[in-house]
Amino acid sequence: MNAESWSDQENDAIVAVYFQMLKDDLAGHAHNKAMNNRGLQQSLGRSKGSIEFKNCNISAALVGFGLPYINGYQPRFNLQMSLAEAVSRWLAKNPAFEASSATEVVRGFADAPPLFFGVPPTMRNAPPAAELSQLEAIARRFDVAGRDERNRSLGRAGEERVFHHERGHLQASGRRDLAAKVRWVSQEDGDGAGYDIASFAPSGSPRLIEVKTTNGWERTPFHISRNELEVADARRHEWSLVRLFDFSREVRAFELRPPLEAHVSLMATQYQAAFN
Repeated sequence: MNAESWSDQENDAIVAVYFQMLKDDLAGHAHNKAMNNRGLQQSLGRSKGSIEFKNCNISAALVGFGLPYINGYQPRFNLQMSLAEAVSRWLAKNPAFEASSATEVVRGFADAPPLFFGVPPTMRNAPPAAELSQLEAIARRFDVAGRDERNRSLGRAGEERVFHHERGHLQASGRRDLAAKVRWVSQEDGDGAGYDIASFAPSGSPRLIEVKTTNGWERTPFHISRNELEVADARRHEWSLVRLFDFSREVRAFELRPPLEAHVSLMATQYQAAFN
Protein backbone atom coordinates (compact mmCIF):
# COMPACT_ATOMS: atom_id res chain seq x y z
CA MET A 1 0.00 0.00 0.00
CA ASN A 2 1.53 3.37 -1.00
CA ALA A 3 1.81 6.39 1.25
CA GLU A 4 -1.18 8.10 -0.38
CA SER A 5 -3.62 5.20 -0.14
CA TRP A 6 -5.47 4.65 3.11
CA SER A 7 -7.74 1.65 3.62
CA ASP A 8 -11.28 1.96 4.95
CA GLN A 9 -10.10 0.47 8.24
CA GLU A 10 -7.36 3.10 8.57
CA ASN A 11 -9.76 5.91 7.68
CA ASP A 12 -12.28 4.64 10.22
CA ALA A 13 -9.59 4.53 12.92
CA ILE A 14 -8.31 8.08 12.40
CA VAL A 15 -11.82 9.50 11.99
CA ALA A 16 -12.86 7.97 15.32
CA VAL A 17 -9.87 9.55 17.10
CA TYR A 18 -10.54 12.89 15.38
CA PHE A 19 -14.17 12.96 16.51
CA GLN A 20 -13.17 12.20 20.09
CA MET A 21 -10.86 15.22 20.00
CA LEU A 22 -13.59 17.31 18.37
CA LYS A 23 -16.10 16.41 21.08
CA ASP A 24 -13.57 17.49 23.72
CA ASP A 25 -12.87 20.66 21.74
CA LEU A 26 -16.57 21.60 21.52
CA ALA A 27 -17.03 20.93 25.23
CA GLY A 28 -14.02 23.10 26.10
CA HIS A 29 -11.99 20.16 27.36
CA ALA A 30 -8.27 19.72 26.71
CA HIS A 31 -7.07 16.99 24.38
CA ASN A 32 -3.57 15.80 23.54
CA LYS A 33 -2.95 15.86 19.79
CA ALA A 34 0.60 14.58 20.13
CA MET A 35 -0.42 11.59 22.25
CA ASN A 36 -3.21 10.69 19.85
CA ASN A 37 -0.81 10.98 16.92
CA ARG A 38 1.65 8.60 18.58
CA GLY A 39 -1.14 6.13 19.26
CA LEU A 40 -2.16 6.17 15.61
CA GLN A 41 1.46 5.79 14.51
CA GLN A 42 1.68 2.60 16.54
CA SER A 43 -1.68 1.17 15.46
CA LEU A 44 -1.54 2.15 11.77
CA GLY A 45 2.16 2.20 11.03
CA ARG A 46 1.82 5.66 9.50
CA SER A 47 4.23 8.56 9.97
CA LYS A 48 3.54 11.56 12.19
CA GLY A 49 3.35 13.86 9.16
CA SER A 50 0.98 11.57 7.29
CA ILE A 51 -1.39 11.47 10.25
CA GLU A 52 -1.27 15.25 10.70
CA PHE A 53 -2.04 15.76 7.01
CA LYS A 54 -4.93 13.29 7.15
CA ASN A 55 -6.41 15.11 10.15
CA CYS A 56 -6.40 18.30 8.05
CA ASN A 57 -8.16 16.34 5.30
CA ILE A 58 -10.80 15.30 7.83
CA SER A 59 -11.32 18.98 8.73
CA ALA A 60 -11.92 19.70 5.05
CA ALA A 61 -14.44 16.85 4.86
CA LEU A 62 -16.28 18.22 7.90
CA VAL A 63 -16.61 21.61 6.20
CA GLY A 64 -18.36 19.79 3.38
CA PHE A 65 -20.60 18.00 5.91
CA GLY A 66 -21.58 21.33 7.47
CA LEU A 67 -19.97 20.40 10.78
CA PRO A 68 -17.45 22.20 13.02
CA TYR A 69 -13.84 21.07 12.88
CA ILE A 70 -10.80 21.22 15.18
CA ASN A 71 -9.24 24.66 14.77
CA GLY A 72 -5.75 23.24 15.18
CA TYR A 73 -6.22 21.17 12.02
CA GLN A 74 -6.87 23.68 9.28
CA PRO A 75 -8.70 22.17 6.27
CA ARG A 76 -6.59 20.76 3.45
CA PHE A 77 -8.46 19.76 0.35
CA ASN A 78 -8.00 17.29 -2.51
CA LEU A 79 -9.21 14.59 -0.13
CA GLN A 80 -10.48 11.27 -1.40
CA MET A 81 -14.22 10.59 -1.18
CA SER A 82 -13.39 7.43 0.77
CA LEU A 83 -12.44 9.66 3.70
CA ALA A 84 -15.81 11.44 3.51
CA GLU A 85 -17.45 8.01 3.49
CA ALA A 86 -15.58 7.16 6.70
CA VAL A 87 -16.97 10.35 8.27
CA SER A 88 -20.46 9.34 7.14
CA ARG A 89 -20.03 5.86 8.67
CA TRP A 90 -18.94 7.36 11.99
CA LEU A 91 -21.92 9.74 12.06
CA ALA A 92 -24.30 6.86 11.29
CA LYS A 93 -22.89 4.85 14.22
CA ASN A 94 -22.92 7.87 16.57
CA PRO A 95 -26.22 9.71 16.02
CA ALA A 96 -26.04 11.27 19.47
CA PHE A 97 -23.14 13.45 18.31
CA GLU A 98 -25.32 15.65 16.13
CA ALA A 99 -28.35 15.37 18.39
CA SER A 100 -26.49 16.62 21.45
CA SER A 101 -22.76 17.29 21.42
CA ALA A 102 -22.62 19.08 18.08
CA THR A 103 -25.60 21.26 18.92
CA GLU A 104 -24.65 21.96 22.50
CA VAL A 105 -24.93 25.73 22.95
CA VAL A 106 -24.95 28.09 25.88
CA ARG A 107 -28.45 28.58 27.23
CA GLY A 108 -29.83 31.87 28.43
CA PHE A 109 -30.45 33.33 24.96
CA ALA A 110 -32.39 36.20 26.52
CA ASP A 111 -29.09 37.53 27.90
CA ALA A 112 -26.99 36.69 24.84
CA PRO A 113 -25.18 39.53 23.04
CA PRO A 114 -26.65 40.78 19.75
CA LEU A 115 -26.00 38.64 16.71
CA PHE A 116 -23.33 39.88 14.32
CA PHE A 117 -24.65 40.05 10.77
CA GLY A 118 -21.99 39.77 8.09
CA VAL A 119 -21.95 39.85 4.32
CA PRO A 120 -23.77 36.94 2.63
CA PRO A 121 -21.72 34.54 0.51
CA THR A 122 -21.17 35.74 -3.06
CA MET A 123 -18.97 34.72 -5.96
CA ARG A 124 -16.56 37.46 -4.89
CA ASN A 125 -15.88 35.89 -1.48
CA ALA A 126 -16.06 32.25 -2.64
CA PRO A 127 -13.16 29.86 -1.93
CA PRO A 128 -11.07 28.56 -4.86
CA ALA A 129 -13.19 26.77 -7.45
CA ALA A 130 -11.58 23.36 -6.88
CA GLU A 131 -12.24 23.54 -3.12
CA LEU A 132 -15.80 24.75 -3.59
CA SER A 133 -16.51 21.96 -6.08
CA GLN A 134 -15.30 19.31 -3.64
CA LEU A 135 -17.32 20.74 -0.75
CA GLU A 136 -20.45 20.88 -2.89
CA ALA A 137 -19.91 17.28 -3.99
CA ILE A 138 -19.74 16.11 -0.36
CA ALA A 139 -22.81 18.15 0.59
CA ARG A 140 -24.84 16.68 -2.27
CA ARG A 141 -23.74 13.08 -1.79
CA PHE A 142 -24.43 13.00 1.94
CA ASP A 143 -27.53 15.27 1.94
CA VAL A 144 -26.10 17.80 4.36
CA ALA A 145 -29.07 20.14 3.96
CA GLY A 146 -31.48 17.32 4.78
CA ARG A 147 -29.52 16.36 7.86
CA ASP A 148 -29.64 19.90 9.26
CA GLU A 149 -33.36 20.09 8.42
CA ARG A 150 -34.03 16.89 10.41
CA ASN A 151 -32.03 18.09 13.41
CA ARG A 152 -34.95 19.61 15.30
CA SER A 153 -32.93 20.57 18.39
CA LEU A 154 -30.58 22.60 16.20
CA GLY A 155 -33.41 24.30 14.33
CA ARG A 156 -35.28 25.16 17.51
CA ALA A 157 -32.16 26.58 19.16
CA GLY A 158 -31.48 28.79 16.15
CA GLU A 159 -35.04 30.12 16.13
CA GLU A 160 -34.84 30.85 19.85
CA ARG A 161 -31.58 32.75 19.35
CA VAL A 162 -33.12 34.96 16.65
CA PHE A 163 -36.31 35.49 18.68
CA HIS A 164 -34.35 36.96 21.58
CA HIS A 165 -32.09 38.93 19.23
CA GLU A 166 -35.12 40.62 17.69
CA ARG A 167 -36.59 41.50 21.06
CA GLY A 168 -33.25 42.82 22.31
CA HIS A 169 -32.71 44.91 19.17
CA LEU A 170 -36.12 46.57 19.52
CA GLN A 171 -35.59 47.24 23.22
CA ALA A 172 -32.20 48.82 22.47
CA SER A 173 -33.91 50.96 19.82
CA GLY A 174 -36.37 52.30 22.38
CA ARG A 175 -39.29 50.21 21.13
CA ARG A 176 -40.16 48.10 24.14
CA ASP A 177 -43.77 48.23 22.99
CA LEU A 178 -42.86 46.39 19.80
CA ALA A 179 -40.42 44.05 21.57
CA ALA A 180 -43.30 42.76 23.69
CA LYS A 181 -45.22 41.87 20.52
CA VAL A 182 -42.51 39.77 18.84
CA ARG A 183 -43.83 36.23 18.34
CA TRP A 184 -42.07 32.89 17.91
CA VAL A 185 -44.66 31.72 15.41
CA SER A 186 -43.31 28.23 14.68
CA GLN A 187 -43.23 27.49 18.42
CA GLU A 188 -46.62 29.00 19.26
CA ASP A 189 -48.61 28.04 16.17
CA GLY A 190 -46.55 25.25 14.60
CA ASP A 191 -44.88 25.10 11.21
CA GLY A 192 -46.75 26.20 8.12
CA ALA A 193 -46.80 29.98 8.26
CA GLY A 194 -43.83 30.26 5.90
CA TYR A 195 -41.72 31.99 8.54
CA ASP A 196 -40.58 31.33 12.12
CA ILE A 197 -40.49 34.75 13.82
CA ALA A 198 -42.93 37.65 13.51
CA SER A 199 -41.04 40.79 14.47
CA PHE A 200 -40.84 44.48 13.60
CA ALA A 201 -38.42 47.08 12.37
CA PRO A 202 -37.98 49.98 14.84
CA SER A 203 -40.24 52.01 12.52
CA GLY A 204 -43.06 49.57 13.25
CA SER A 205 -43.16 47.83 9.87
CA PRO A 206 -43.54 44.02 10.06
CA ARG A 207 -40.59 41.64 9.74
CA LEU A 208 -41.31 37.99 8.92
CA ILE A 209 -38.18 35.92 9.57
CA GLU A 210 -37.41 32.39 8.41
CA VAL A 211 -34.43 30.95 10.35
CA LYS A 212 -32.02 28.38 8.91
CA THR A 213 -29.31 27.09 11.24
CA THR A 214 -26.17 25.00 10.78
CA ASN A 215 -23.12 24.11 12.82
CA GLY A 216 -21.14 24.33 9.60
CA TRP A 217 -19.70 27.14 7.53
CA GLU A 218 -21.60 29.95 5.82
CA ARG A 219 -21.96 28.11 2.50
CA THR A 220 -23.53 24.96 3.94
CA PRO A 221 -26.63 24.29 1.79
CA PHE A 222 -30.08 24.36 3.38
CA HIS A 223 -33.59 23.22 2.59
CA ILE A 224 -36.39 25.67 1.94
CA SER A 225 -40.00 24.64 1.38
CA ARG A 226 -42.30 25.64 -1.44
CA ASN A 227 -44.56 27.33 1.12
CA GLU A 228 -41.67 29.41 2.44
CA LEU A 229 -40.78 30.47 -1.11
CA GLU A 230 -44.39 31.41 -1.84
CA VAL A 231 -44.64 33.54 1.31
CA ALA A 232 -41.28 35.14 0.48
CA ASP A 233 -42.62 36.10 -2.94
CA ALA A 234 -46.03 37.28 -1.75
CA ARG A 235 -44.67 39.34 1.15
CA ARG A 236 -41.22 40.16 -0.16
CA HIS A 237 -41.06 43.58 1.52
CA GLU A 238 -41.58 41.98 4.94
CA TRP A 239 -40.00 38.51 4.63
CA SER A 240 -36.32 37.69 5.10
CA LEU A 241 -34.19 34.61 5.70
CA VAL A 242 -31.70 34.71 8.56
CA ARG A 243 -28.92 32.17 8.16
CA LEU A 244 -27.08 31.20 11.36
CA PHE A 245 -23.82 29.30 10.96
CA ASP A 246 -20.98 28.00 13.16
CA PHE A 247 -23.76 27.71 15.74
CA SER A 248 -22.05 25.28 18.12
CA ARG A 249 -19.11 27.63 18.64
CA GLU A 250 -19.42 31.36 17.96
CA VAL A 251 -22.64 31.84 16.07
CA ARG A 252 -22.62 34.28 13.16
CA ALA A 253 -25.33 35.34 10.78
CA PHE A 254 -26.30 36.94 7.51
CA GLU A 255 -29.66 37.92 6.05
CA LEU A 256 -31.12 37.23 2.62
CA ARG A 257 -34.05 39.13 1.17
CA PRO A 258 -36.28 38.16 -1.75
CA PRO A 259 -35.93 37.30 -4.48
CA LEU A 260 -33.84 34.41 -3.12
CA GLU A 261 -32.80 33.48 -6.65
CA ALA A 262 -30.56 36.54 -6.57
CA HIS A 263 -28.51 34.95 -3.77
CA VAL A 264 -28.77 31.16 -4.11
CA SER A 265 -29.42 28.45 -6.68
CA LEU A 266 -32.72 26.72 -6.00
CA MET A 267 -32.80 23.04 -6.94
CA ALA A 268 -35.71 20.58 -6.62
CA THR A 269 -34.59 17.73 -4.33
CA GLN A 270 -37.78 15.71 -4.04
CA TYR A 271 -41.04 15.19 -5.91
CA GLN A 272 -44.59 14.29 -4.90
CA ALA A 273 -45.85 11.14 -6.60
CA ALA A 274 -49.55 10.88 -7.42
CA PHE A 275 -51.34 7.90 -8.96
CA ASN A 276 -52.66 8.32 -12.51
